[in-house]
Amino acid sequence: MRGPAPILLCLCLAVLPSPLLAAGKSFSGDYSLSFLGIPVAKATFDSTYEGNSYVVNGRVSSAGLAAFFDDTRGTVSSRGSFGEGRTRPRAFRADYVSGKVSSLVAVGFSGDRVTSTEVVPPPKKRGNTWIPLGANDLRGVADPIAATVIRAPSLDKVCGRTVRIYDGELRADLKLTEVSRKKMVVKGFEGDTVTCRMGFQPVSGYRTDKKALTFLRDRSRIMVTFAPLGETGVYAPIYATVSTEIGTITVKARRFEATN
Repeated sequence: MRGPAPILLCLCLAVLPSPLLAAGKSFSGDYSLSFLGIPVAKATFDSTYEGNSYVVNGRVSSAGLAAFFDDTRGTVSSRGSFGEGRTRPRAFRADYVSGKVSSLVAVGFSGDRVTSTEVVPPPKKRGNTWIPLGANDLRGVADPIAATVIRAPSLDKVCGRTVRIYDGELRADLKLTEVSRKKMVVKGFEGDTVTCRMGFQPVSGYRTDKKALTFLRDRSRIMVTFAPLGETGVYAPIYATVSTEIGTITVKARRFEATN
């Protein structure tokens, strides 16, 4: 997950369908990620909601042909709560192994700001094109899991907002604009959904000459379909597509159900 934006953005879309159903409920879901129609990754996430607090734990691994070329496996977790009209994360952690290389991203939060960041292996020396984090860039941000878990009074209030995301290195804004609505059926869910176009704007913690980020900002078409999770007032993605320089990545929920 180095060069974080394209991969963590897709990962967060795969992760985020799962956090909440109802007070005291647990949830389990299976997800697939494909590139140009070819399966490349799979994920399973178990989540619990108690009061205003949430906990999400996930397992992600490469799949299909991708597993022969890049055997990547990892775990992702996030915990936090809802308050003051937004998701308030407390901790985010991603541990993963690609081949023989182990990596870690861990972010701690307190109040409305980031208080700690750990990245292993440590980032390489920055060059002249690096945009450093600003003094106020880490206030009111969400981790990659919390970034697209949305609490809204109704389906028509899901889009029309900007989410501030921080993945341990990159700070970016995700601007959601409504595109369409439709009914969808996924194992464990059947009902109305809303699709938002997600504009990607890097803010800091990135290189201005990084082509993947430039493409995401200027040319990529990122579409995310949100569905309601029971009667909680929480909406989360069940389907997403991200266009990249070399093709389209698709994230799809295969199973989406309560476990108690």
